[in-house]
Amino acid sequence: MLRSLSIRDYVIVDRLQLDFEPGYTALTGETGAGKSILIDALALALGERNDGSVVRPGAERADITAEFEVESRPELARWMAENELEAEEGCCLLRRVIEATGRSRSFINGRPATLAQCRELGAFLLDIHGQHQHQSLLGAATQRALLDGYGGCDAQAAAVSGAWRTWQQRRESRISFETNAAAYAAERETLEWTVRELDALAFSSDEWQQLQTEHGRLSHAASLIEAAQYGMEVLSEGENAALTQVNGVASRLEQLVDHDPALREILEVLEPARIQLQEAVYALRHYQQKLDLDPQRLREVEQRLDAVHTAARKYRVPAEELGELLAKQRARLEELAPGADGAALRKLEEEAQAIYVAEAKKLTAARKKAAKQLSEQVVAAMQRLAMAGGTFEAQLDPLEQPAVYGLEQVEFRVSAHAGIAPQPLAKVASGGELSRISLAIQTATSQVAEVPTLIFDEVDAGIGGRVAEMVGKMLRDLGKRHQVLCVTHLPQVAASADQQWQVSKSAKNGSVTSRVAPLDREQRVEEIARMLGGIKITETTRKHAAEMLGGAQRRREE
Repeated sequence: MLRSLSIRDYVIVDRLQLDFEPGYTALTGETGAGKSILIDALALALGERNDGSVVRPGAERADITAEFEVESRPELARWMAENELEAEEGCCLLRRVIEATGRSRSFINGRPATLAQCRELGAFLLDIHGQHQHQSLLGAATQRALLDGYGGCDAQAAAVSGAWRTWQQRRESRISFETNAAAYAAERETLEWTVRELDALAFSSDEWQQLQTEHGRLSHAASLIEAAQYGMEVLSEGENAALTQVNGVASRLEQLVDHDPALREILEVLEPARIQLQEAVYALRHYQQKLDLDPQRLREVEQRLDAVHTAARKYRVPAEELGELLAKQRARLEELAPGADGAALRKLEEEAQAIYVAEAKKLTAARKKAAKQLSEQVVAAMQRLAMAGGTFEAQLDPLEQPAVYGLEQVEFRVSAHAGIAPQPLAKVASGGELSRISLAIQTATSQVAEVPTLIFDEVDAGIGGRVAEMVGKMLRDLGKRHQVLCVTHLPQVAASADQQWQVSKSAKNGSVTSRVAPLDREQRVEEIARMLGGIKITETTRKHAAEMLGGAQRRREE
């Protein structure tokens, strides 16, 4: 629901901070006081286009911020996550800044956002009924979704959508195969030849490391043997071998240690050196024994390396990546394998089409049943809203070609008066009629509608008396399931509200300013009396207003 609305320097509003309540809230006030300005400001926050003319004269920019409570809305949380616009849990903040130059910026949860994103998000949060440019019910997709939700067809609609996508994917695969059959055949032939050649090479990245190491050892075997022999000569086998010299020093010191114990520390330092030198000699001797001059093996290794390098140059990859290339070629060959048979692809496509048609026919049957029930309920509501003889049809028009949403288009058709042929809802000329029809539809579908906040403008145009009282009752009932705001000029409609706000304007220093104030019971009586009596308010009028308000209160408690 809508928690709060903050407006700065917008049209005739300088500063305005409103905190909203659940249930039904009526906005009343003199004509021209700025009641519709609040709705227009909300529409701007939710992505409506506009220009710098809405900035209050003398101000640099208009700033509008709307805060919504969004708990238990997983589909909304998913949308915000997909668009990287998440906020703190349970809250969603939309802000619109419009410069006097016409430039505007939008923000969602403090992050810059496009107007398209604001409009997409707004569809989850709020629906404005009355003005054509704000009316989501005029869209075919909304009408279809509303009918599906009303009839409990959402799961079946999702099944149809999934079957459609599967069918289209298989159809595209079949068309692609038929269009590119020769190219695919040539590609398969090349892949098969490449895979056979690389399989025959039987090369791996592990072998590459082993070959490099072995080749380095074999090609430098003579130098390695010579270096090992030299090391053993210097360390232990030569006349002045290092190990012999160290042993001699240690022997002389051991003979004299009894005369000076301080020599023992030096012996302790020499002992590890003797051991390490001896270990080095053993290691060199062992290493030399393993070395061997093997020209035949060297030739074999060089031939293998040449074969690997030749393949790498041919396929234009580093030698160590030949194994990875083989894996990719095999995978691509497997991808092309199912397409080797055009008849098989056609069969898969036909199977998917049959599944889609079966699911779509189930959806059509469910929609027909829901359309009949919805039409009856909306027509009944219209009769109570000064549209006696009016009709409503949730019409299902068969499509020439199947679509992702089924075999038919859903279109709401209405006639506000008897004797007039039903026409699409978008062609309803009167804003008041459109708003009341919207009210009738929302009342009929309120149990399944997902948008939490509904705003009605001009809902009372051209009605009064008993019909106005019925409109108020319907709005009050709708407010039990949704947050409802209604701009009204009728006392009967205002008296039915859970809360009432008065919109007024005042002039100071040549500047007109709009104000909004919540009314307590006494203030509501006075405002309803004004709506009943006009300029001069008598005690009789006030008594009538109090009775009207009290009667509405009793009906709320029943």
